[in-house]
Amino acid sequence: MLSPREHVETLWHWPATSRDVLAIAVRLIIAVVLILLIGALSCSVALARKTTKPHQPQLSIQERLEAEQRLWDLGYWGGTADGKFDSASRHALVAFQKVEGRARTGNLNLDELTALRNATRPVARYPRNPHAEIDLERQVLFLIGESGTVFRILPVSTGNGQLYRDKGAVHRARTPTGTFKVFRKIDGWRSSSLGLLYYPSYIVNGIAIHGSLSVPVHPASHGCIRVPMFAAKQLSSFLPVGTEVVIYDDQLSRTAVEPEVTNENSNRSGDPSATGKSGNTNCADTHIYQG
Repeated sequence: MLSPREHVETLWHWPATSRDVLAIAVRLIIAVVLILLIGALSCSVALARKTTKPHQPQLSIQERLEAEQRLWDLGYWGGTADGKFDSASRHALVAFQKVEGRARTGNLNLDELTALRNATRPVARYPRNPHAEIDLERQVLFLIGESGTVFRILPVSTGNGQLYRDKGAVHRARTPTGTFKVFRKIDGWRSSSLGLLYYPSYIVNGIAIHGSLSVPVHPASHGCIRVPMFAAKQLSSFLPVGTEVVIYDDQLSRTAVEPEVTNENSNRSGDPSATGKSGNTNCADTHIYQG
């Protein structure tokens, strides 16, 4: 057994080789790295617990059925009220979320159901004879009936304001504002240079309200008013030739001044087959085609 003095002498002369020094240094580095990693992991877990939203319980069939029926009661055009909450019902929920200024998710949960329970039917901007209103800011279409009340609401996607090229020319994708009238209709599909239009109802030049396979929650068209496919055919029946269509954008003007009729007795269209002409007609300061 070593005496205290021998212990001290042993420690004084240890480690004896550079290899021992290197081994100790490596162990120290590993220990420090592990301590740092454990600390970082603990912080991440704590932060995740603070920021993660509580899990939303899945709604029952009865609750989904209630949501579907409530959407219809408020005027939102959806699918069959059967508790399945299909794609048509999700389009209706998106329209509701747009009108109410909620996140445009299309996801039904308890928060959305509560909002539906507390909501009221939207009111027409111009409560008069039957017509359609399109709100570019909220990206929705309202159908107004004989009594001046809103009876159908659909989500839409309108001109995105971007430049695009068609037939060798550059145009800006813009949906015009003002009061127009449906002057031409096509049953079924219409193929244009910019894509397919389902049951289009033309309101000015080549701008039409039509069914589309793509109706995102934001403006995405070349100027037309896209509506979901499931409602396009019946919507066309609600928009006979001569129906007034009012388009407004509160982002451009916060004062609700009723616009003037801009295309009364007009039969011009960006669609060449409408008049037998080239279809190169201007809408405001922009050259706009369908799509």
